[in-house]
Amino acid sequence: MSPRRGTEAVADEGDLLSDDETVTWWGLVIEGYHTTHSLMMDEISQRVDLAPGSFDILIRLLRSPGHRLPMTRLAVEAALSSGGFTKVADRLARADLICREPSAEDRRVVYAVLTEHGLEVAEEAREVCAEILRDRILRPLGEQQSQSLAAAMRTLRNANAA
Repeated sequence: MSPRRGTEAVADEGDLLSDDETVTWWGLVIEGYHTTHSLMMDEISQRVDLAPGSFDILIRLLRSPGHRLPMTRLAVEAALSSGGFTKVADRLARADLICREPSAEDRRVVYAVLTEHGLEVAEEAREVCAEILRDRILRPLGEQQSQSLAAAMRTLRNANAA
């Protein structure tokens, strides 16, 4: 969007969007995300028996080299407080999904590492998640709109990152 004129914003295509239309548009983005995400997390929870926070952590570890990340970094990436992350990590460790591994290079660093069981569960969760995303996002939007949506979200993330 270009600079504001009065109470209207000008879109790249030249259309005028009022303040109300702009706020409504953003509300639809948020509602679509929350509805889809909630349904997806509920289905993953039912099919793989993972809470949303646990799912996010396992997927991050699955995608990391050696299936491990420093616990402090993982807490930040999962948007959890140190205490909140510790509780989730404790539950994951009790379920034999992760183990804690001290760093050989820096005694202040502790890694969260997927166990064999954790790797199996994470791979199953990723498969279920991909299936749900195909049904709930890729099929309704199609390939082109799905790629545009991903590109738009990447642009927003990069433009607004701290």
